[in-house]
Amino acid sequence: MILLVSIFQNSWKWIETWDKYLFIQVNTVFTNTIFDQFLPIYREGSIWVPLYLFLMLFSVMNFPKKAFTWIIGAIVTFAISDQLSGHLLKPFYARLRPCNDPEMFGLARLILPSCGSGFSFPSSHATNHFAFAVFIYATLGNLLGKWKYAFIVWAASIAYAQIYVGVHYPFDVFCGTLLGTAIGFTTATIYKKRVGLIAPE
Repeated sequence: MILLVSIFQNSWKWIETWDKYLFIQVNTVFTNTIFDQFLPIYREGSIWVPLYLFLMLFSVMNFPKKAFTWIIGAIVTFAISDQLSGHLLKPFYARLRPCNDPEMFGLARLILPSCGSGFSFPSSHATNHFAFAVFIYATLGNLLGKWKYAFIVWAASIAYAQIYVGVHYPFDVFCGTLLGTAIGFTTATIYKKRVGLIAPE
């Protein structure tokens, strides 16, 4: 047992060292004034409301009989990812955000009005957006064609923005990405088994 604890501690120390190094590279080294102005707004959920409304309209116009169940499936996917990442895992691990971490004072660059009082691990933005994007990819991919990849890029760019603005470490985002992907594929698989494919492949 002591050996396992030692291995875990050493592994985490190695991960944390590289995590902070990569954070500094994204947050303070590879920066520019355009991203400084753009990404704080880009990561805000409210600016994507038109996209969500478009997807609702898209579902009603392209598969009206299944539109309601698809919208519910998307909402459930988001709710599961948000509750799991934000209300279960974050309080459990209680990792400080880089902008609140005393070890990062003077190193981390915060380009938001506030760092926030929440914890850092995992990133809920990464979890939620990847869960939603993967659900879309898996359920609407046969209708969207190559556009389905755009949702994965969209989720990845928002996850990257969390590091850039100074509120998450790369490891938070990486684990949030894995968690969100798993949730999205799970809910999409259940949806397709219960409701069926939106359109023939």
